[in-house]
Amino acid sequence: MGEWTTRRFYELVTESKDGDWGTGEATEGSILFSVIRGTDFENVRRGDASAVPLRYLPEKTSWRRVLHPGDILLEMAGGSRNRSTGRSLIIDRRVLDLFPGSVSCASFARFIRIDATIAEPRFIYWLLRHLHSSGVMWNHQVQHTGVARFQYTRFAEIQDVLLPPLTEQRAIAEVLGALDDKIALNGRIAATSRQLSRAVMEELWATSGIKSLLSTPESSGTAWLRTTLGVLCASGGGSIQTGPFGSQLHASDYVDSGIPSVMPQNIGDNIIVEDGIARITTEDASRLSKYRLTEGDIVYSRRGDVKRRALVREYEAGWLCGTGCLRVRVGTAAESLFMSHYLGEPEIQEWIVQHAIGATMPNLNTSILGEVPVLLPPRDEMGRVNDRLIGLDASGAHVQHENRTLADLRDTLLPQLISGKLRVKDAARVVEEAV
Repeated sequence: MGEWTTRRFYELVTESKDGDWGTGEATEGSILFSVIRGTDFENVRRGDASAVPLRYLPEKTSWRRVLHPGDILLEMAGGSRNRSTGRSLIIDRRVLDLFPGSVSCASFARFIRIDATIAEPRFIYWLLRHLHSSGVMWNHQVQHTGVARFQYTRFAEIQDVLLPPLTEQRAIAEVLGALDDKIALNGRIAATSRQLSRAVMEELWATSGIKSLLSTPESSGTAWLRTTLGVLCASGGGSIQTGPFGSQLHASDYVDSGIPSVMPQNIGDNIIVEDGIARITTEDASRLSKYRLTEGDIVYSRRGDVKRRALVREYEAGWLCGTGCLRVRVGTAAESLFMSHYLGEPEIQEWIVQHAIGATMPNLNTSILGEVPVLLPPRDEMGRVNDRLIGLDASGAHVQHENRTLADLRDTLLPQLISGKLRVKDAARVVEEAV
């Protein structure tokens, strides 16, 4: 192992600029860009750029902000009560290939270009990940108003960075990157499973002559059931329930290790996203036992993006339906799986958006969800559809569960490798067995 040296962060940077939000409409002398926000970092890291907005940036200055392989994005504003600002994203060829044209970052982010003769950009990215996960970034956050901001200049001037030789930096980045690559591959497998599940539902509507889920189908000799989500839940012994309010679960109640509490930011496309999930003690989980989730529950966000929902799988049973969420309990596991996909149908999602309260920030409640129109096929037909959905869901859930194990391994190895406490070849051996 070669000698490790200490540098101030600013010594590693050749260029750094704040992003630009631009405009939503084309103007004279503007160019269309994909603009990555801090809220997009996790999805883009997983290979999903579908939510990244397109914006028009001034041609005369936008060339300075075009992202290149090796650039690092740093979140400059945002955060939450249990997560500081200062998240990061490495820009590589895989990320750039997700976009149709030029890519930049939004105004609440900043790009950093590393001097590759001193430091390996991928190593610095992992170092920044470690500083964020270990809580160091809290020291560089200021919050005078409602939005927390990251003090980059202060950070760059006072933050010491421990650097191994370049060859070792690259080796460490390769080891950690191998885990992230496997996680990304699993993410694509899970996404494919969800796409195939959507195709199964589309086939059901097409072969049954269903043109709209909001109208009763013409009689075809078989009985389709027209009901509402609230009635369906009640008939199966379930219910629709709001998660705990802030008065029941305070910011000070969250802990580093404990029972996961599902918040709106953890709700993906019919999956629970565990990255950055808040946790509570077992004592608080017992106190709030009426909000514990069971397999087959469906979780919604009460405000914001009310289209999203997440099905609770077996290994997530016992977690908490957190503040800002609603829990839908349909009844049987078979009906829950079918309904989780039904509620993802564009027509149903649009119905929910149209009936949500509030023009600026849509809000859901139990009454609105209870009135969601439901159209169920005959029981034997639902059974055939569920048989296909079960296999696809199991495939997606398996790789999703594996990703949690891989992420835990990555997060365990990261501080050991960054600090030099673990030899790269020993970590590489563990990673090779895992992937």
